Amino acid sequence: MPELKVKQEARKRPNKKRRLVIQATAIVLLFSLLVSFGVCWSISHPRRYPVDKTPAALGLDYQDVTFPSREDHLQIKGWLLPAANSDRTVIIAHGYRNNRLQDDVPALSLAEELVNAGYHVLMFDFRNCGESDGNMTSIGQYEVRDLLGAIDFVRSHPDIAHRIAVLGFSMGAATAILAGSREPAVDAVIADSPFADLKRHLGSRSYPFHTLLLPELSLLTGINPEQVSPVRAVQNLSPRALLLIHGDADRDIPVANSREIFRAARAAGIEANLWVVPGADHLKSYFKAQKDYSSKVIEFLDNSLE
Repeated sequence: MPELKVKQEARKRPNKKRRLVIQATAIVLLFSLLVSFGVCWSISHPRRYPVDKTPAALGLDYQDVTFPSREDHLQIKGWLLPAANSDRTVIIAHGYRNNRLQDDVPALSLAEELVNAGYHVLMFDFRNCGESDGNMTSIGQYEVRDLLGAIDFVRSHPDIAHRIAVLGFSMGAATAILAGSREPAVDAVIADSPFADLKRHLGSRSYPFHTLLLPELSLLTGINPEQVSPVRAVQNLSPRALLLIHGDADRDIPVANSREIFRAARAAGIEANLWVVPGADHLKSYFKAQKDYSSKVIEFLDNSLE
């Protein structure tokens, strides 16, 4: 009898260990799901920042404008900064977790230089940003509709719409490439610090939860990162010209992203240029090299929109 009891207890031990392993695995899986859910929510629902100043702060004339995004017709808010005797317009597309001011550049100072150089400037808030409608951010997938709506707005005003360029920052830079590859009315694209491919970008920033994050993001929000790939879209940009700007000290979106887009553009026969700014972190190229930044951007626009 004692031997039988020992054998029974020996059989119970593996079963107990198996249950503990299953329970531990379930706890880890549940924790991972909760973490990835939280990340998905924070990615697609970033905090809105107020538009707390206007171009009047720099002595610039401006008009408040509202226009619908293309396809889903969300009301997009922005400013039109007019230039004297011009039929050329630059549309500025801001980055993720920002608004039309893009204070970390700062975009308003750059807009002033563009107006002084003879370009109308349209600045606007993407959906779920600033003062625009919408309750979700998709990091380019749906924001491209807002940018296409901005292009439609400019085209509806013949006095400012003869030539159109798009200048984007970070997410806005990626979106500018997407919009430029789809919309024939765009004559030139300037992309400051774009990611090359959203799926890879999110994957690299969410390790070790990336295997859960991307499917969960798609399931919960409908966002499909595979649809946001500037490195693929740029192959359809011709005959438009492209200027890529990136800091070599960028830790958020490494300069390798712009190098990859540049190679893809050149391989597709597109007139593309890449300016790498030494020592500039993410979106700090204008701050780091303001005079060179402005002159290179304006020279590119003058040549592309002549």
